Amino acid sequence: MKILTGNANRPLADAISKELGYPLTEASVKRFSDQEVFVEILENVRGEDVFVVQPTSYPANDNMMELLVTIDAARRGSARRITAVVPYFGYARQDRKSAPRSPISAKLVANLITTAGADRVLTMDLHAGQIQGFFDIPVDNLHAAPVFARDIAQNYDTENLLIVSPDVGGVVRARAIAKRLDCNLAIIDKRRERAGVSEVMNVIGDVEGKNCILIDDIVDSGGTLCNAAQALLENGAKSASAYITHGVLSGGAVSRITSSSLQELAITDSIQGTDQVIDAENIRHISIAPILSEAMKRIHDEQSVSCLFD
Repeated sequence: MKILTGNANRPLADAISKELGYPLTEASVKRFSDQEVFVEILENVRGEDVFVVQPTSYPANDNMMELLVTIDAARRGSARRITAVVPYFGYARQDRKSAPRSPISAKLVANLITTAGADRVLTMDLHAGQIQGFFDIPVDNLHAAPVFARDIAQNYDTENLLIVSPDVGGVVRARAIAKRLDCNLAIIDKRRERAGVSEVMNVIGDVEGKNCILIDDIVDSGGTLCNAAQALLENGAKSASAYITHGVLSGGAVSRITSSSLQELAITDSIQGTDQVIDAENIRHISIAPILSEAMKRIHDEQSVSCLFD
């Protein structure tokens, strides 16, 4: 097994490497003066099972090109199989035509990764599960649910716990964690007038006196989470926290969250945290290196990945 990484999330790649006991493959990933991406793999990968660890987070387009060029370099180096390990799959929110003459960018990115030479993709909590069908190669979509459920059980009293989905679309994800913890579920009725702007309309479920935990896949501007937390408290909730897989946290999201009613925001390290995120008092990281490394090992050994979630 060979593990390659770009510049998107080196700490996560290092953690995966440590979990697996394989050193990161030496490679040069740099820019020409006009910002063209150049990748040179400095070790032999001929006939190897290569895993390229590279989330496509901010700056999304730069990190996407690093992923594609690294895959191409491994393919031209005669790698036996190449798995694109993309913990955070950028462009996933553009998974359908939301307006006339708009793109389906998630499908375009799937085509690019396939054309670059990837044989399979390993990712986590895709924004929409059907994106797996955009690929003509195998896709393993891992779930953060078991990681979150374990952490919640260690840090919260499950007898007074209520899992909350911040919108109708996230009910399946929230229900999976509620089932693992054997607790009830509530739903936020949300209206989104345009991208990045949402309004809480109703809270569906009895939240009175409960410690509420919001579950979602992506937090970007933080507006939805902060509005949902405030709505829960106004409806009698004892506290409001959140567990989110991908902490995009763009613009003023961090300051918005630190000054909000959220007791805590727990996010995975699928996206490398900025200094502002790391320093935030109510934002905490949970490592997904163990589950990613176990999935990579199972892929390498031709074993089942789905049994990780049984």
